[in-house]
Amino acid sequence: MAKILSLFQTENDLVKALQNGEAKAQQQAYDKYASKMLAVCFRYVGDRTEAEDVMIGGLMKVFEKVNSFNFQGSFEGWVRKLMVNESLMYVRSRKNWHVDLEDAIDEPDYRTDFSSDLEVESLMKMIDELPIGYRTVFNMYAIEGYSHQEISKELGISEGTSKSQLSRARALLQDKVLRRIDV
Repeated sequence: MAKILSLFQTENDLVKALQNGEAKAQQQAYDKYASKMLAVCFRYVGDRTEAEDVMIGGLMKVFEKVNSFNFQGSFEGWVRKLMVNESLMYVRSRKNWHVDLEDAIDEPDYRTDFSSDLEVESLMKMIDELPIGYRTVFNMYAIEGYSHQEISKELGISEGTSKSQLSRARALLQDKVLRRIDV
């Protein structure tokens, strides 16, 4: 592995080698990005095996579309965006990912600022336990930085639905955290 890592020392060298179709560059890209991108996919998909499939499919798209990378911004950011899109396509392909507002459980309305020393891993586990519609909107907005307008366009929902699902996701997370602290 050390030999492979020394072949392409800069991100630009790696990208140029990928654009030339070099197998060693593909292996290095896999070694460098697979675990990070698996975490991205898992946040949306919620199942490790399915997330692995999505991640592998996403990496194949990276290799297919690498010639469209224009060296503006980081390559890792470009790869991440492809992984988010792959994850969203997977989530959309599932029949009941969307949580209808009428079917949503009335959640308590927390209007206080909240902070905690929760470990990141515990918080990520709580996010993974959210219903898929809430989890998807929360990930896109709070973690990936999408606007409600972008979320509505990507998921085919209204901006109001996006805002509502984010609000409900936050309320559920706050409730989970408060229950954990009270224990």
